[in-house]
Amino acid sequence: MTTTATTPYAALLLRVSLGVLFIAHALLKLLVFTLPGTVQYFASLGLPGPLAYLVFAAELSGGVLLVLGVYTRWVALALVPIMVGATSVHIGNGWVFSSAGGGWEFPVYWTVTLFVQFLLGDGALALKPSAAERS
Repeated sequence: MTTTATTPYAALLLRVSLGVLFIAHALLKLLVFTLPGTVQYFASLGLPGPLAYLVFAAELSGGVLLVLGVYTRWVALALVPIMVGATSVHIGNGWVFSSAGGGWEFPVYWTVTLFVQFLLGDGALALKPSAAERS
């Protein structure tokens, strides 16, 4: 049974937790690995090094927008390719994320939760709810 009275709060909880995770991962790239270190890591994977800057910017800005509830559906959908990329990096390491190099289950789960957020929408306390949710 779906309780529609609590659905907006479920979407809010998912939206904020996703946003905080993206902000944390962006800050990890900035403050721990440093952006030049992240560029080197991307290059070591065979990816274009400058892609690291785009991923950092998307994670940070996307995380903030999710926490605030601004264009939630589209931000969640826009972050899916980043998580698909992360999955592709970790897929060869096995299932469990505690494996050497990290496994693929966490990025896949994160991808699914982003898609669920896209389906749910903004939820409660969004600064810019979608037109469908305002009516």
